[in-house]
Formats: sequence, C-alpha cells, structure tokens
Amino acid sequence: MNPQTELRVRTLSIHVVTWNVASAAPPPDLSDLLQLHNLNLHLDVYVVGLQEMNCGIMSLLSDTAFEDPWSSFFMDVLSPLSFVKVSSVRMQGLLLLIFAKYQHLPFIQILSTKSTPTGLFGYWGNKGGVNIFLKFYGYYVSIINCHLPPHMANNDQRLEHFDRILEMQNFEAQDIPNILDHDLILWFGDMNFRIEDFGLHFVRESIKNQCYSDLWEKDQLSIAKRHDPLLREFQEGPLLFPPTYKFDKNSNNYDTR
Repeated sequence: MNPQTELRVRTLSIHVVTWNVASAAPPPDLSDLLQLHNLNLHLDVYVVGLQEMNCGIMSLLSDTAFEDPWSSFFMDVLSPLSFVKVSSVRMQGLLLLIFAKYQHLPFIQILSTKSTPTGLFGYWGNKGGVNIFLKFYGYYVSIINCHLPPHMANNDQRLEHFDRILEMQNFEAQDIPNILDHDLILWFGDMNFRIEDFGLHFVRESIKNQCYSDLWEKDQLSIAKRHDPLLREFQEGPLLFPPTYKFDKNSNNYDTR
C-alpha cells in the first residue's frame, strides 16, 4: 500500500425498532422512536419489526392490494432522508421492514425471506417469526422479528417456539449457510418473557426508584440464558430501561389495572 494512501473505515450504524402496535394505526409522529432529531447518529440502516398489526380479514385484503399503512408511513418518513425500502416480509400481524441509505444499495443482496408460524401447533401465524436473509458488503446477515407466547406460566413454550423458529431457518437447496454460521444475527420482537417471583408492588417500587438491576435476576430470558448454551451466544444490550410489559394503555403508568 502506498504510504500516502489513507485507509478510511467507517462502522455501519443500524437502528433496530421493535414494537407491538396492538392493532393501532400509525401515530402522527415517531421522531423519537426513529431518533430523527439525534444529530449524533449517522444511521445507515433502519430495521423495523412490528407485532400485532391489524390482521382482520378486511385489513389483510386491503394490504394485499395496497401497501399496508405502517409500511407507507415509514417510507413517507424515511424517503426524504435518502432511505430506500430494500425488503419486507409479513405474516398476519408480524411485519419486518429494512430500509437502507441509497448509497449502500449496490452492496445489499436479498437472499431470501421466510415466515415461520408457531401458533396452533405450527399452522397459524399469530405467533412465530418472520425473517430476512441478506448479504451486506459480503457478510451474511439474518434478521428475525418474532412474537412468542404470552403469560407468566408459558416460559417453556416460549423457549420451544424460539427453538422451532431457529430450526426452520436453514435452506438445504440454496446457497445460504446455516443460520448459526451467519456473520450477524439480529433477533428481536415481542418475546413475552416476564419477571418471575417478585410481587407487583416490588416491581413498581423498583421501577419508581430505577433499581432495574434488582429485576434482572428474575428476568425469564436472563435465567434461560444462564442454562442454555445456544441462548448465551446471543448478546443483549444493557437493560437500562424499565420493564416494557405492561403499561396502562397510552400512559407511562406501569400496570395499575
């Protein structure tokens, strides 16, 4: 290499959004969710995963004929910022969208999309996962948005659905590596893991005093990761925010009903 040549390497920045929208229509403004006013961010890719989109028969028929309202909303917001929708996949109430800055488009190859229903013994898509497999600058990337079973007592079922989704992501007849051999796996969604043992009063007080570390020890996903070697391979960001389930609707009040 010529000693006068300057090698410039910039890390690509990906913003991942997951949101159970509970059949609601897009709100007027999602600037905070998309970090549009954060001048310190220089984002290259948006990955948006929604759960519980309106999947009534009339809504599904309309969305088949036209772009669904959420996809249209995100495109309207992100297109003026030079983002282009590069892929999407939907299964009933689950939707996964990928937007990238236009200059990255020549380096993105969509390899496959896949839907894995796990509701009603694998026949119904109210629960399960939707996936997009791509090559990004030569790296194999898997992006998975999932919705796992709810309720405190169904922790084993959540883990079974996780395993089922993972098991279905291999492509024998295509030139795509085993999902666990991908360079990057982004797995997110409404996983429905809960906080065990602690009473509601203790949880509320911990949230009020921002003592989130007291709740980590009884987080079902954290417990599962301590016992499951495969789950330990996934890295979760620091839990510096209150539990996301469940707040009173349209409020910042935690579970008063």
